[in-house]
Amino acid sequence: MASRTTPFSRFEFVIAWRYLRSRRAEGGVSVMTWISLVGIALGVMALVATMAVRAGFRAEFVDTILGANPHVSISRATYLDENGVATRAIPDAAQIAERLRGIAGVTRATPVVKGQAMVSANDRSNVAEVFGLSLSDLKAIPRVADAPQALGDIEQFEQGIAIGAGIARDLGVTVGDRVKLLQPNGARTAFGTSPRVNAYKVVYVFSVGRWDIDRTRIYMPYEEAASFFNREAGADEVEVYVQDPETVEALYPALAQAAGAGALLWSWRDAWGSFLGALKIEDDVMFVILALIVLIATLNITSGLVMLVKNKGRDIGILRTMGLTEGSILRVFFLCGAFVGVIGTVAGVILGCLIAWNIDAIMSAVNWLTGGGAWDPSIRGIYRLPAELRAWDLGRAVALSLALAFAVTWFPARRAARMNPVEALRYE
Repeated sequence: MASRTTPFSRFEFVIAWRYLRSRRAEGGVSVMTWISLVGIALGVMALVATMAVRAGFRAEFVDTILGANPHVSISRATYLDENGVATRAIPDAAQIAERLRGIAGVTRATPVVKGQAMVSANDRSNVAEVFGLSLSDLKAIPRVADAPQALGDIEQFEQGIAIGAGIARDLGVTVGDRVKLLQPNGARTAFGTSPRVNAYKVVYVFSVGRWDIDRTRIYMPYEEAASFFNREAGADEVEVYVQDPETVEALYPALAQAAGAGALLWSWRDAWGSFLGALKIEDDVMFVILALIVLIATLNITSGLVMLVKNKGRDIGILRTMGLTEGSILRVFFLCGAFVGVIGTVAGVILGCLIAWNIDAIMSAVNWLTGGGAWDPSIRGIYRLPAELRAWDLGRAVALSLALAFAVTWFPARRAARMNPVEALRYE
């Protein structure tokens, strides 16, 4: 009776490796196996690179949202003031902001005046969303105050306005130039309401990294904005920033209580939740599609191993007569397929990481080849395509590839182990 050997002994690795290295004329690995190795490498590369780009896109997209917008906006439902006029003004905005700052997890709360106006200069015009706030609050907005491509001095904010780079480009203005803002519901006179037109000096030009914000946003000192939009009765909103924006919903009860009756809460998740949910679904679908590509590549291992088992029938018979058990033969051919899966997976991970690390250069080359149409910020929202390698994504890609490779290797290896040595040597 054949003696049992220790599973995955050194000699099993040696035999398997020799079979992989042997030439086709010697009954070695078929071309199909090498094709499967390349296929696995390319499939894993695509999986790693795609997940890195998707993760980077989401991270950049969310960062531009949180870096330039409040985490929660608190407004008032429409009510009648003491003169019987319908309004949504928040007259006690300063007191509400003070109460909100006292909530654990809230880092900042500030009253804001908001309105829309037409901005014009150099015979060009655009529609802008104007935010009125203090200098300290403007400096606390990360993507505005710390914008790497900002122009001007933010400390001069009280002497003018800050505008987005997109507006500055459309109007052809820069720091030191003056722009006109027109607000239809302006000054109230005995003959009705006439449009208000004021000229302001541009003291700061910022870029938050989002096309829609840079092209529409203007910041103005709070008192000037209140006068320009007739908001003397109170602020339009109280903007709230929290420590952990991902779990902002947990603070809703405390925020609502501090804001008082009639308060309306609108978080960044309410505004962008649908889009981020669609991104999550697309990520899952993309993973499944690329997993199928890896599966097709690993199935080629089966074809290669079947040919290898057929070519090595005489060797199997000899090894069995020398005392190798079915388990040893199974492990030898299992290792042949496993080597292909492991080598292909490692190569794919390396190639995928290289693509992720050089995605900027790759996108620049693609943009050059396509004349700059490969990445349109007006459609994508952000100006560049980043990539973020995450351990979880790498682990999923590696686990998927190895699991599929090991699974498809088992069946031809089992067939080799069950081969009758007498039948294998009958015609030798």
